[in-house]
Parts: sequence; structure tokens; C-alpha cells
Amino acid sequence: MDWLESAIRTSIDTKVALLGEGLGPIQEFLNLAEECLDNGGKLLFCGNGGSSCDAAHAVGELVGWFLEKERGPLPAVALGHSIPSLTAIANDAGYEFVFEREVEALGRKGDMLVGISTSGGSENVYRAMARAQSMGLVTVALTGAKEGQCVEVADLWVRVPSEETPRIQEAHLLIMHLLCEALERRA
Repeated sequence: MDWLESAIRTSIDTKVALLGEGLGPIQEFLNLAEECLDNGGKLLFCGNGGSSCDAAHAVGELVGWFLEKERGPLPAVALGHSIPSLTAIANDAGYEFVFEREVEALGRKGDMLVGISTSGGSENVYRAMARAQSMGLVTVALTGAKEGQCVEVADLWVRVPSEETPRIQEAHLLIMHLLCEALERRA
């Protein structure tokens, strides 16, 4: 039972630290997303593994509903979730290109790309963010405590003050839910 209590306390401590350090960047993230949508843009998300699931979760809430408030769907796409595209790009060019290629196909100036990487160093997320930035998209890196290469091509860095992947992912889900709630409240 000691490990169980420790894991829960560490999760809580990570969120308390995020509250202390991350409130400003989170608010800026929410503001940038609102501005993107207000100007006719769409939100693109990408990540690997659990971060890919976080991306898809956010998109489901945005296109669907979060607080069950009556509103229209919000334009959002989780990159890498079209299996034929994912496997074709990975097979023909390499896995490091899977998100970059989709950014080229779907991204437009004024859109926003949220790159989710607990390490901040995922090559395919980095390449997508670099390409998005060169195309005029706003780029947001959602990471853990490590800076990593994704931060180099981010207009905004939302940093979770932890190096433990499960705790970072738990905080990322909280941030995604805050995004969904903020966007739904304004609708």
C-alpha cells in the first residue's frame, strides 16, 4: 500500500507545483486557442503513445461536448489517428515524418498545433512543430520538466514540473480538460 499512497501523493504534488508554476502559461495557451478559433482556425494535436491518446481525448471533447453545454462542434484534429495515412507515411518515409506530413496536408496559417511530448524530445513531434511554425501555425509544446527540442520550435511552452511520465500525463490530461472547459464556456 505504500507505493499506492506515494503515487497518489506524487500526482497531487505535481498538480500543486503546476498550479504554482504553470498558471500563466496555461492561461496563455487557453487564450491562444480561443484566438485561433475566433479567427477561423483549427486546433491540431499530436503525440505518441499516451500523449496520442490525450490528443484524441481532447479532440473528442472539442468536436463533441465537454460540459454538455449546447454549442456547435469546434474544429480540432488529432494527427496520427488515420491508420492508413500513419502506416503509409511511416513505411514510405519513416516514423519521424508521420505528423509533419499531416501538418503539411491539414495545417493552414492561423491554425494551432499542440505538440504533446512528456520528454519534450520526440522527433516526430519536433518535426511537426518545426514544419507548422514555418507554415505560420502557432505552436505549443506541452511537455514535462525537461526542455527538449520541441521547446525550440514552440511559440509557447507549457511545462509540467515533473520528470515522471505517468505524473506528467495526468497533468497533461488536466490541462486538456481546462482547455476544453475554457473553449466551451466561451461558446
